[in-house]
Amino acid sequence: MSERLEALLPVVDEDCTRLVLGSMPGEVSLREGRYYAHPRNGFWPIMYGLYGKVPEEDYELRKQFLLRRGIGLWDVLAACERSGSLDSAIRNPEVNEFAPLLGSYPGIRTLFFNGGKAYELFMRHAAPKLAGNMPELVKLPSTSPAYTMPIEAKLEQWRVVAETK
Repeated sequence: MSERLEALLPVVDEDCTRLVLGSMPGEVSLREGRYYAHPRNGFWPIMYGLYGKVPEEDYELRKQFLLRRGIGLWDVLAACERSGSLDSAIRNPEVNEFAPLLGSYPGIRTLFFNGGKAYELFMRHAAPKLAGNMPELVKLPSTSPAYTMPIEAKLEQWRVVAETK
């Protein structure tokens, strides 16, 4: 049975130039109220690895690590129905409102998508509402353990996040 889920609030500040977008947080992340909380998700090791660092345990320190580098976090979906954590189980998606966020944080020039589903949902539901106010869009391989590319290969493709200002 699918359950109606509500996403997390954005992690963003006025210094952000880049925004990493997932589709919808998984069960562990929603339960803990933390982005990429599943211990097997490669997101935090990849983001820290871009800068030659090892992830801190404390979630607040992790958020500050990204914000100090001008990187914010959010999800394409504000809500959906889903059983489990897989993107393939998403039903009745409700998209976040990107125009107000981008208007409030005009420094955001690039949106990075954590996986194909996030990109697909954005293009289908959010992009048409943005019209002429479209940042650069970059689709990256999912950091989810369900996407079986080796983490070293994911890290190589994610390097563009650190190289973009």
